[in-house]
Amino acid sequence: MAEVQGELKQIVMLEDFLGWELPVAGTDTTGHTPAGFRVIGDGVAETDSGIVALEADPNLNGVGRLTTTNEDKHAIGLATPLMINVAKMGPIVVEARFQCSDLDTKEIFVGLSDVNGDDLSLEDDMIHGATTTITLTASDLCGFLMSSDLTDSTDLHAVFNGGSTTGETTSTDIDLDTVLTAAEYRIVRLEVDPDGTARWYVDGVLKKTQAGAVSTSTDLAAMMILESKTTECQTMDVDYLYVRCGRDWTV
Repeated sequence: MAEVQGELKQIVMLEDFLGWELPVAGTDTTGHTPAGFRVIGDGVAETDSGIVALEADPNLNGVGRLTTTNEDKHAIGLATPLMINVAKMGPIVVEARFQCSDLDTKEIFVGLSDVNGDDLSLEDDMIHGATTTITLTASDLCGFLMSSDLTDSTDLHAVFNGGSTTGETTSTDIDLDTVLTAAEYRIVRLEVDPDGTARWYVDGVLKKTQAGAVSTSTDLAAMMILESKTTECQTMDVDYLYVRCGRDWTV
């Protein structure tokens, strides 16, 4: 991080879902949350996809329910622009607290990537798990993956690509042995140092450290994405999404 020249040393984004919505019955092609995150995902413009603020259990703290369409490989999520440079702006933190009513037929990614298009599909554009193989489509990514198509279908996996260490494509080698449980919240936290070293935490416990996990020069976006792997709408309840990084004073 460059030498500090002003008082705002860090960039902090926190979406706490305290009332903002992108109506499921709407046809907006995209939107922005009060915290500044973009709403992205293939199918967001369709009338069965959106984000609603819950008014009943599990509504406490402010909860946003993300809902995909009822089409395979359609997604919905929150993302920043490609605004984060690891070497110039690290250390970086991406943290989220979320739960799903069930863990069937869905894929979830939380972390950093150089792919953040409005019509993002995880499987087509960024990452996908099948049996014990992870396909790393995006050249640069780092974060948590849960895929119902993997053999360990409810486990969190520490995925990475684009750094000095070759991205791992065998799921059993990056399985965090941390099972998501239906209707129970988990807190996931990714930390990335300026040298590209990444750390994965679940509920405050360090699960994995990987040197050279991510590029130190590629501009990245922080994101949280839910994707359907079937012809049914999928949902995820998000308590918060938090992103923190240093400010680059050289630009």
